[in-house]
Amino acid sequence: MYRFLLSRQWVILTLVALLLIPTMIRLGFWQMHRHDERAARNHLVSEALEAKPVPVERLTSPGHTVTRDERYRGVTATGTFDTAHEVVVRRRVNSDEEVGFHVLTPLVLTDGDVLLVNRGWIPADAPSQTAFPKVPAPPAGQVTVTGRLMPDETTEASGIKNLQGLPDRQIMLIDSAREAKRLGAEVLGGYIALTAPEPKGDTPEPVGAPGDEDAALNYAYAIQWWLFAAGVPVGWFVLVRRERRDRAAAAAQARPQETAPAAV
Repeated sequence: MYRFLLSRQWVILTLVALLLIPTMIRLGFWQMHRHDERAARNHLVSEALEAKPVPVERLTSPGHTVTRDERYRGVTATGTFDTAHEVVVRRRVNSDEEVGFHVLTPLVLTDGDVLLVNRGWIPADAPSQTAFPKVPAPPAGQVTVTGRLMPDETTEASGIKNLQGLPDRQIMLIDSAREAKRLGAEVLGGYIALTAPEPKGDTPEPVGAPGDEDAALNYAYAIQWWLFAAGVPVGWFVLVRRERRDRAAAAAQARPQETAPAAV
């Protein structure tokens, strides 16, 4: 009755079904793992953004690597902007996905150390790609700034290649160690995305706060994969029943022809 299951076609179909079930179950657990990662990241970011700003020296120092727990923490610093050594970071977009630059200005602290400050986004309105763009000046004299602490950028984390041979005062990635060599100074690890004081004339455009990652979507994907896994044996059983029914119907139609008496 079910001897057709031993045919080449059905053996292959059964093996594929047996492989799909554990694969889909594993994909569901992988999506749950991604859900947990994103939920944990959202919790860390939320806590960091809600925490009261602290002096930047409490969280970072020259050569320090900003940790995951320190990222996005609000910090304050007092010093003087060094516009003579200001650079722009290429290929950055604003909230409208327009390509331009981020303005990176060293802030010389009262103790002589340097903090890198990302003052925000400006459009790429220079006459050429090699020309230094027009950058709005920061506040003059001693100023106290507030910002979100960020780790040094890497190609692995950002996907941005650190190109060589760039025009003067233009960089691809914000790297405190590289900036320390360029400036010949003690530079605090990481940098800050400026949140206060707000720029005059709304430029540079402040870097937006990080948004929540959609952890619920991964949860839905996990349920979906597990439903698919449960549906595979059900589908296989339905196909087997249909094949058995079709074969039985074909056999019933052929039987009268085989036993019919010969015409006289």
